[in-house]
Amino acid sequence: MHTSPHIVSDVMTRSVAVVGRTTAFKDIVRTMQDRKVSAVPVVDDGNEVVGVVSEADLLPKEEFRDSDPDRYTQLRRLSDLAKAGSVTAGEMMTSPALTVRADATLALAPREMARARVKRLPVVDETGHLEGIVSRADLLKVFLRDDEDIAEEVRREVVSYLFPSPASTVLVEVRDGVVTLGGRVHDPSLVPVAARLVRAVEGVVDVQFALDGPDRTAV
Repeated sequence: MHTSPHIVSDVMTRSVAVVGRTTAFKDIVRTMQDRKVSAVPVVDDGNEVVGVVSEADLLPKEEFRDSDPDRYTQLRRLSDLAKAGSVTAGEMMTSPALTVRADATLALAPREMARARVKRLPVVDETGHLEGIVSRADLLKVFLRDDEDIAEEVRREVVSYLFPSPASTVLVEVRDGVVTLGGRVHDPSLVPVAARLVRAVEGVVDVQFALDGPDRTAV
């Protein structure tokens, strides 16, 4: 069965606020304020992503502005103290930058965000050049997909392969992203497989079964 899953480039934001290595501290803050973002990619002259500057990278400047940290703090917060004394993006950025490919499936991006505990990822092409940025909000756009579009994909990519007529008669209904498969199946052992495949369809919130024979609603 061949499917064409949605990829990161389908939902990413293409207009990206960026800074260069030599961008000054105040200009970074101004860029974030103007674009209402909490982090910006740092790119070189060839538009290749070399790092990311976030609010967390900027805040040590204020935190240690008028303090004299003790020896313990100096050892424990060495990186933050270095950023507090930095004045350009290149000095305070987090590098190398965690990025995601534009052609990556949507499932990959949230896993990377969760692993790194970040809210957004620069999106790059196969050579590492910036193409956009994807945020948590962007990834949630898939759940705005029309119910009938979801139903059509489930019929085409799941039901027609697992439960072909006339041996099975499976109806697909979708409401608010919840897919219900009803009717008669020739092989009940395929129901758990169908559940996994339906949940993999972009925009599906949940899947339920109302099939003839044994109760499958809890699959």
